[in-house]
Amino acid sequence: ILRWNSSYNYFENLAVFKSTITPKPQNAITIAVSSRVLFNMEKEQQIYEQQGMEDYIKYQVAHETEPFSPGPAFSFVKALEAVNTQLRELYPESEELFDVVLMTNNHAYVGLRLINTINHHQLFIERFCMTGGNSPIGYLKAYHTNLYLSADPLKVREALEEGIAAATMFTPEKMKEVSETQLRVAFDGDAVLFSDESERIYKAHGLDKFFEHEKAHENKPLDHGPLKGFLEALGKLQKKFYGKGQRMDCPIRTYLVTARSAASSGTRALKTLRSWGLEIDEALFLAGAPKGPMLEKIRPHIFFDDQMFHVEGAAEMGTVACHVPYGVAQRVTEKE
Repeated sequence: ILRWNSSYNYFENLAVFKSTITPKPQNAITIAVSSRVLFNMEKEQQIYEQQGMEDYIKYQVAHETEPFSPGPAFSFVKALEAVNTQLRELYPESEELFDVVLMTNNHAYVGLRLINTINHHQLFIERFCMTGGNSPIGYLKAYHTNLYLSADPLKVREALEEGIAAATMFTPEKMKEVSETQLRVAFDGDAVLFSDESERIYKAHGLDKFFEHEKAHENKPLDHGPLKGFLEALGKLQKKFYGKGQRMDCPIRTYLVTARSAASSGTRALKTLRSWGLEIDEALFLAGAPKGPMLEKIRPHIFFDDQMFHVEGAAEMGTVACHVPYGVAQRVTEKE
């Protein structure tokens, strides 16, 4: 009875929490998050790794009325909901909204604790996918997933191989406070928004050849990287706000934070975005300088980079950073 009441109350609360129908997956921008990045489950993960699945399930059932504390993706998801609230005010009938799916290989018995936690934090998450130990990656396309966030790098690689934008999310020791009304998303360029074409030149031939290559090809757009589609989805929603005269007050803001230098290699990056019909609100060309201090000023809800050096540097300064294991930088790291 307790378990039924918990589930019943969850769906009752959903009805009053948002007076709208959940958008259809093909119309929504679907963000799939694992339970381990949405909530802090480190203690439970240790039980699973050290004592096995049975003890893990028993522990979760025994503590199912105790909500998990927020994880690194929590503020990001709350910001998505804040954008949805403003979109509904401007476009009451539109289904072009963010839709968060909890995608986890947890056993269904753990679902009640997750539901209780979602209720406790007043999150609007209606779609669950719990695979009982099997990989959830095969379901991502069925959910029309635009972005998948996980703490498991193997699953992230699997998703990228399926052509789905994905990243491994890390938890800073002390997360910086972020905006509750404006979603801020920061991207690296090469091997994230763009292909790793230029990165391969740099790795193989050095910085001078890289500059020569970019100058010679500055009018040739770069091929797309794994997260181009997610930036497109953000831009699509931004234009809905622009259409209502809210360009300067748009609740979505995007940033390009790249190690490229503006004078020698920035032109090609900006021309590539223009050729795609995409806008980026702010572009920071750091010419090899550390990204952490700039990200500390931006305070994004999420930052994507293909190199762990930059991910770790950002996390050290309190930014929720995600690793995109794509391109030549990963092969060089593995070889080393």
